[in-house]
Amino acid sequence: MKHHHHIHKRLLLLGLLLMTGTMVVATQFAVSRVGYDFTVVHPSNADIRLIGSDNASDDVRLLRVVGANDTHVVLRLEFGNYSMGQENYYSSAFAIVNEENYPVNITFINVLSTNWTCMHIWLHGDRDKNANTTTSDNTSVLMFANGTISHPGNTSAWTLAPGDRNASTMCSNVTDRANHTIPTPWDPTAHVRYSRNDTNASSNTSDYVWVQVEINVPDWIDALNEHSGTLYIHFEADRF
Repeated sequence: MKHHHHIHKRLLLLGLLLMTGTMVVATQFAVSRVGYDFTVVHPSNADIRLIGSDNASDDVRLLRVVGANDTHVVLRLEFGNYSMGQENYYSSAFAIVNEENYPVNITFINVLSTNWTCMHIWLHGDRDKNANTTTSDNTSVLMFANGTISHPGNTSAWTLAPGDRNASTMCSNVTDRANHTIPTPWDPTAHVRYSRNDTNASSNTSDYVWVQVEINVPDWIDALNEHSGTLYIHFEADRF
């Protein structure tokens, strides 16, 4: 019997916000004009969903929702204000979790912005390790570096194992869910699901992966200029 081979491509968009200035003011945040409107389900409850972990400078989770109702939600990374020459990284800015009942490949990540992005983005398995070298986390895959897509889009950078259609959990080893299931509870302040669990993720074995984002603001960048844009996560799944 002949199987028909279909490739399903999917895209997630995530709004970004970064302020640069000569002073760091943790309480002052601009409103991002660029984001993605999820019109059916909350992005923390979707078939391929995003969950938070690290906190931003205002002690609220870096990944957060703009807007109150669950049917028209804008999800955003809110980095706050940075001074020129400042560098900071979030080893677990957010996680990508697969709830589909088949594996999903992450192929490439791109960031589109009207000005300099100042960003590096990695996929990696160890939530609290710096992914900028494979020495500190040997699962690290550099996906995006200051305007350049670092991983080619025609191959898989990371494979999310099949999920279980349960948005309240993720799993580090899907062959034994009874012993490797991790809760992803609701954060009522940021209005996203989240995890601070340090169980490592592995490509092909776990249904989640951590995303590290590093902000490196050069000395020459314009002061008091808003840096906003959209982060695109590209997925591909082979279904027979």
